[in-house]
Amino acid sequence: MTSALIVIDLQNDFCPGGALAVPEGDQIVPGINALMPEFPAVILTQDWHPSGHSSFASSHPGKSAYEMTEMPYGPQVLWPDHCVQGSHGAAFHQDLNTARADLILRKGYNPAIDSYSAFFENDRATPTGLHGYLQTRGITDLTMVGLAIDFCVNYSALDAARLGYRVTVRRDLARGIDLGGSLAAAEAGMTAAGVTLL
Repeated sequence: MTSALIVIDLQNDFCPGGALAVPEGDQIVPGINALMPEFPAVILTQDWHPSGHSSFASSHPGKSAYEMTEMPYGPQVLWPDHCVQGSHGAAFHQDLNTARADLILRKGYNPAIDSYSAFFENDRATPTGLHGYLQTRGITDLTMVGLAIDFCVNYSALDAARLGYRVTVRRDLARGIDLGGSLAAAEAGMTAAGVTLL
């Protein structure tokens, strides 16, 4: 009972046709559903931004999507408006088995700071509460799948490894954006941190 499957941000806006679509993002859904019965705990994360979030390019006059900007907590990619609270884009992909989730963790709802990781906001210090939840359940081993492997999956895996979990990322059940070499950099960084890439 010490392992959990963490399904990261499998939402409409990250799937083909969405505002921040990850290529082939929808193709991993059947495999993730099939994997769920192998785990005693299944946790879904959900990007959940208020309108006008500070990570949206539209909140920065003169800036375009995918440009970098400097925030009080460090460098930040400016994204197209996505996963706005209550919108169709923020909803989970319709084929994802959400009924199997023990916990749905929403992140990115603080308008002043983005939150890639399932564990911490982008200041790398403000916790989401997931670590405490896993600790109280005695969970030590995490398998991560979802979107996007070079951003939210990557940040979650690195934070989990830093917190002492044994972490596996299923590359076959994750997809990336690959923004300026971000995919190769993420995979190298995860490997260096002791994350197992399968």
